[in-house]
Amino acid sequence: MGYLYIAGTILFTVYGQLVLKWRIVNYGAMPEEFGDKLVFLFKLLFDPYIFSGFAAAFVASFFWMAAMTKLELSFAYPFMSAAFVLVFLFSVFLFQEAVNWQKIVGLAFIVLGIIISSRGA
Repeated sequence: MGYLYIAGTILFTVYGQLVLKWRIVNYGAMPEEFGDKLVFLFKLLFDPYIFSGFAAAFVASFFWMAAMTKLELSFAYPFMSAAFVLVFLFSVFLFQEAVNWQKIVGLAFIVLGIIISSRGA
């Protein structure tokens, strides 16, 4: 059951990151003036999809709390790195973000780290 809780944490975290990127791009760049920045951020906050991204982060925290009841932190936490991998893969396909060898090597190290750390349980 602990792995299911970790998976929920990761999936809701990834959803939140992707939906924030998808919607924020539509609003343009952050304004320079402080007052304009506040207005800009409040517009973002009240976008229903962006709000769902924040809600997803909140739900992810509940899954994480549940995971902590089943697993040791030092075992569970490295799995959170899988969010990096998923966000990268989805950003390539959904947003046509660049792929280069440095990103691929970095992700390979992340996956290797997850594998190594999960064996230490």
